[in-house]
Amino acid sequence: MKSVIAAGLGVSALAGASAVLPAQQVEMTASEEQRCFAGDGLPDHATGTFPNRGNPNAITPQNVQMCVPMNPVRNAAPTAVRGALGIGVNGVQFRPTTAGFYDPNGRRGHSRDGDRNWSLDINGAPGRLGLDFNNAHVGRGGLYHYHGIADSLTQTSGSSLIGYAGDGFEMHYIGEAAQSGYRLKTGTRPSDPGPGGAYDGTYNEDYEFVGGEGTLDECNGGMLDGRYAYFVTDSYPFVGRCLWGNISADFAGGEHDARGSERRQRGEGRRRGEREGGQGSRRE
Repeated sequence: MKSVIAAGLGVSALAGASAVLPAQQVEMTASEEQRCFAGDGLPDHATGTFPNRGNPNAITPQNVQMCVPMNPVRNAAPTAVRGALGIGVNGVQFRPTTAGFYDPNGRRGHSRDGDRNWSLDINGAPGRLGLDFNNAHVGRGGLYHYHGIADSLTQTSGSSLIGYAGDGFEMHYIGEAAQSGYRLKTGTRPSDPGPGGAYDGTYNEDYEFVGGEGTLDECNGGMLDGRYAYFVTDSYPFVGRCLWGNISADFAGGEHDARGSERRQRGEGRRRGEREGGQGSRRE
């Protein structure tokens, strides 16, 4: 039996109520095996102005069709994810990585063809690449997506639930009650090769996972009400960069556009150069 859910309904509706979807919202269907999202990728809340000084892209409707496992299973080791890590209850994707890498010859000191050993973290980048007040911006293909928490997501669900990761585990936001296990390194970075300078959070490699009692694991996950879940935190990594479960093909792979699983269903080939690092949008 399937249920149809519209973004904007309370969390009780997620159990199986149905609704007629208004324009620019998401349809979620749930079966015994999968939870699927279909929509235009547009948010159900106000956004910042795009294009803007830090982001030259305009928000455009997409054709997003993405499914996650209904009964996720945690494996013995996590899998690193670039690109779409999860999808919000409103159908907007979480894409925490960027396509920027240290490049001393780049106009802004980074580029898509830079040193892969030093990947730019958007929250450490000057101007944060045009992030708006929802911690979101727009990819080159017009896909609006999150790099952190958007406050309206908890209003959409009516609870701490904000979305689902690509392996099917829930994503939650509980503010400071969830503490990251990552810490900024001390000292200076190597140079020649390397950017040099102090570890200041510009690059993901400026951080290290130290863990500790009461902190989340390396994928920003932990237990909530007796179940494993991922959390979006107020400090690095904000949105995790790895997943413990078997990742849906709609999220894994790294070279897909915003149309999601529809593209594979038609048997089309993957298109290079249209990614931010994974499924769901083109590069920023």
